[in-house]
Amino acid sequence: MTISRENVEYVAALARLELTEPEIQEYTEQLNSILDYAAMLERLDTADVVPTAHAVPLHNVMREDQVSASINHEKALKNAPDGEEGFFRVPRISLT
Repeated sequence: MTISRENVEYVAALARLELTEPEIQEYTEQLNSILDYAAMLERLDTADVVPTAHAVPLHNVMREDQVSASINHEKALKNAPDGEEGFFRVPRISLT
């Protein structure tokens, strides 16, 4: 499989990129080089290689959920730049 100049121009248009003539040529060559390397890897015999999701074994690092006391409103709002009636006050966001 190869990438054509038209493919590069098409993808650049989708990404709203304006490429110069030398960039189109360079990216076409680079993408074809990547595909050539991938094709070379496809030719490797991997029949005896065990499929793995990770190169190293992973252990669950999550802890069990535990109910614990949380901080009160006054402490939570202590360092807030602005608070109102026990809540954080934030600037209004205009949607226009």
